[in-house]
Parts: sequence; structure tokens; C-alpha cells
Amino acid sequence: MNVQPLGLARLLADIEGGRATAARTIAAAQERIDAVDGELAAFVRRAPEASIDAAMTATGPLAGVPFGVKDIFDTADMATEHGSPLYAGHRPVADAALVAMARGAGAAILGKTATTQFASLDPCATRNPHDMSRTPGGSSSGSAAAVAAGMVAGACGSQTGGSVLRPASYCGVAGYKPSFRLLPTVGMKTFAWSLDTVGLFAAGVADVALLAAKLTGRALAAPPLADASGLTIGLYRSSVDAGIEKEMQAAWDRAARALEAAGATLVELVEPAALSAARDVHGTVQNFEAAHALMWEHRTHREAMAPRVLAQLDEGAATSPAAYDAGRRTARIGRRAATTLFETVDALLLPSALGAAPEGLGSTGDPALNKLWTLTGNPAVSVPGLATAGGLPLGISIVARFGRDAEALAIGALLETRLSA
Repeated sequence: MNVQPLGLARLLADIEGGRATAARTIAAAQERIDAVDGELAAFVRRAPEASIDAAMTATGPLAGVPFGVKDIFDTADMATEHGSPLYAGHRPVADAALVAMARGAGAAILGKTATTQFASLDPCATRNPHDMSRTPGGSSSGSAAAVAAGMVAGACGSQTGGSVLRPASYCGVAGYKPSFRLLPTVGMKTFAWSLDTVGLFAAGVADVALLAAKLTGRALAAPPLADASGLTIGLYRSSVDAGIEKEMQAAWDRAARALEAAGATLVELVEPAALSAARDVHGTVQNFEAAHALMWEHRTHREAMAPRVLAQLDEGAATSPAAYDAGRRTARIGRRAATTLFETVDALLLPSALGAAPEGLGSTGDPALNKLWTLTGNPAVSVPGLATAGGLPLGISIVARFGRDAEALAIGALLETRLSA
């Protein structure tokens, strides 16, 4: 497949400069979906004609921007099925908060993108546009693939373990996991309430920063950094690094040298024991909460649950409240340790995944390198621009202090620019 993501900044500049119209941009995106999604399966349903007609004349900072919505976010004009047959045809009466924000900003929501069942681990039908035999990652499979394939200029996803950063890495686009609760989860199907984080996808880091800024009204799209002078970047060496593949290790090294050449000071940071322990309790916290959030589905429709999510719910249901509370205490200690890291560095640099998208469609990949930062709530952005010798994308993450989302995005944009040069 010819993989050509739509650059959001350029698209908006063309519309604002009169070189394109919102209506034609939306129509072209629909034509692209018609042409390629039969093979890719990034969308599970398309927006009704009335919604498209309204988007053609919408106003706002994202007017004319084709946008995809992960199918765990409620939409009043389309079914929301959470990747599960239990919710086949389920029609909410209202949009999720984030969907309402997108519509309010003028974005053209073209359809619902595929998700794994209940945003868990069981693969859906979506393929990776860089290699149809490989996974696009999960659980935000359709959102990442739709952006990578140029069907939409932006999309929303969610991350409870690694479901934004990892698909972004596998599909070669920018993925932004904000600080915890920066984007609202109201109207999004809950899996684990202390971990679920709304994220965004776009072609590049400057694009995803612009998308976040125009959705929220926050100053997230800072002017480009001229260089990295004065920045201290921590090369985060974790307890799970043994699983990093050789080509991803080389990509990580190249990203580090690019920032160093731009003027940054690099320091080695060995993972504190408190953060290693926090990663280890992620599953305990996640599955206990999931077993409660999906208790009705688990108890009354066990036979309709996909095998991986069923195993998670069984494990969570067997977890005692005391074990959950202990896990939460370990997580709180980990969050304090994460804050301490940023007393000596401005940001962390680490791989977004263990390697390129795995072969086969039976797995969505391993979130080992992502789930700690979901648990701590730190902002993270997966920076595209690197690849294996065979051309498969490799993403590198910038992680910043909690609440310093603009800094994470700015450093990520600088890194992307230097890598492309």
C-alpha cells in the first residue's frame, strides 16, 4: 500500500490559504477510505450522510479536518460497539465528551475506527498499512492505521497499557498520550479507571500537537525549538530492556545522537526499584478494575468474551481487595519516584515498542515499555521517522514531567525534524 499520511498543519494551511476547501478535503478523505479500507479494515462503520453534510459546512479551528473515532467512544449518530458482539447495534443518545469537543471544533468525523474487544488484547481485523501481514498494534488499531494510510488527518484512541504509543510506533505516525486526565474519558467505555487515558494520532509530532491544541484550547503547539541547547535528556534504562530488538536499539541510539548533535546533554538513568515495582503491579491494578468495570459483561455473557480479555477479567475477579490496595500503594510510590526523575532531566528518551510490528495478526504486540508511563500518568509522545532495514517503522518516545505536555511535544517535534534531516 502507498502509505502517505495527511499532514494536519499543511491541510489547515491549505484550507486557510484558499488552496483547498473543507468540502473537497472531506470528500477526498472519503474517496481514500473507499479505495483502501476494504483491505485495511481500519473502519468498522462510516458516518451517516447527514453528519458528513453538516461537517462540510462546519466552522471552527478544525473545520475540514477528517477525523476518526475509536469505537469505544460514544457517538450519537453511529453505533458504538466496543469491539464486542454484546454491543452490536448499540446506539448511544449522546456523544462522548471528546467527540463533542471534536465536532465543536469543526472536525469531520468520518466514522468509527476498529478497536480490540473492550480495548484489551484480542486482535481485531485491522492490518498494518506498511505490511498487511503484520499487526498495526492495539488496542487503538484502526485509529493508528487510518492515520498512517492517509484516510484521516487525526484520530483519537485510548491507552490503558500501551495502546497509543505502540500502534503509533508500528504504523509510523505520531502518537500522543497526554498527562492523565488532560483529555476527558466521559463517554468512553471504561476498562481501568485509574489508568485509561485518551490519546491522539496524527502524521507527525507537530501535527498531533496542533490537533491537541485546537481540540482543547491549550497552549500545546509551541513554536518550534531551534535546537536542544540547555536540555538534559535521560536515556532511560529499564528492567525490561533485555527484550528490545537490535534494530530498535540502533534506532534509540540514533535518536539520542540526534538530540546530542542538536545541543542536548545526554545522561544515563537506571530505572529506580520503585518504578520497576510499579510496572510489575500494573496488571494487578488494571485487571482488578477491569473486572469491576466489566462485571456485568463478565458475569452474564462470559461465552461472548474474547479469550485474552476473558483471562484478564478472570484474573481480576480473583484478585483480593487487599492485593489491589497494595498495588495502588506501590503505584503511588512509583509516581513519586517518576517525579523525582525530572529533578535532573527535562525529558526521558526510550523506545516506543520492543521492535517493529510483529509478523502475523494473532497478537497486538507487547506493551512492556509503555505501561509504566500510563500508570504514572506522565505525558509521552511517540516520534516517527526511524525504520528497520526493511522499511518497517520504529517509534521513539519522549516522556516528560507530569503536566509538561507542551515540553514533551516540543522536544518530540525537534527530534522528528532532526531525524528527517
